[in-house]
Amino acid sequence: MMGLLISRLRSWAEKWSNNRLWALRLCGFLITASLVLVSGLSGWIIERLAMPNSLIPQELGIAILLIALASGLAARSLQEGVQAVLNEIPLNSKNPSLFSAREKLSLIVGRDVHNLDKHEILRAAAETTSENSVDGIFAPLFWMLIGATLWEILPQAPGPLALVWIFKASSTLDSMIGYRNGSLRWLGTAGARLDDMLTWIPCRIVVITLPLLTQPWKLIPQLLCKVWEEGSHDSSPNSGMSQAIFANCGKVQMGGINNYKGHSITKPILAAETPIASHRGVKRLLKMSLQLQIAWLTGSILMALAIETIKT
Repeated sequence: MMGLLISRLRSWAEKWSNNRLWALRLCGFLITASLVLVSGLSGWIIERLAMPNSLIPQELGIAILLIALASGLAARSLQEGVQAVLNEIPLNSKNPSLFSAREKLSLIVGRDVHNLDKHEILRAAAETTSENSVDGIFAPLFWMLIGATLWEILPQAPGPLALVWIFKASSTLDSMIGYRNGSLRWLGTAGARLDDMLTWIPCRIVVITLPLLTQPWKLIPQLLCKVWEEGSHDSSPNSGMSQAIFANCGKVQMGGINNYKGHSITKPILAAETPIASHRGVKRLLKMSLQLQIAWLTGSILMALAIETIKT
């Protein structure tokens, strides 16, 4: 529904603005504000249904809320999407047919895939695993936890679903119109900037917490300095950091030339001393992401129990 609304509003905005830059920027702001408002309000209304004395039985309201919250996390779709690409690349064939692999890859990345060879497909899979682990799993989970905390302070405030759907609105805007070419350079600015802001903190938490599970503790300070240096060279304040921490913790080299709708972008090389992406390397990244999800959820449960104990 978010994607459909963005498509309709984009079509209207491009016709009305008639390539006037100020009009494109204004429309971009209005599209962003509209989608965020509708998404957040929708989440807040569903949250009210889970409250006592709502319009429907509370048990049904809670079930609807849980299903809606699950829609905000992309853990399963990321795992299945990346694994589908790996399944289409034979391990031992020197000249494999890559048509199916490129087709499956096009469903989970924004770059042009039609000319990618085996190694570039695997690199794309590794990079999207890293970046989308933050965008699709850890950032939404972070905003769910913030919303749950707000609920504890003020039950009528926007809760976990309202905040996670606001984040998903910004993320969808960024993925659909947050490009620096054509009219989108001005139309997509507001959505892209909002997504950068909402992802900034959870991305840095991932950078700090992932090494705790995968690296010897005495090496973590040096690793974090290296990740900060490599990630800061990326034009995006978050994707560079996301890929840098996964590349260095998972020992998978990332970065290089990517093509987006005919435009070439050179990304900084990350973990240059490590092997290039392989089946085993990509699977290792998926496993790391799953381990970190478990750690985050366990930590959240322990914090909630500690707060309840203090309150009682």
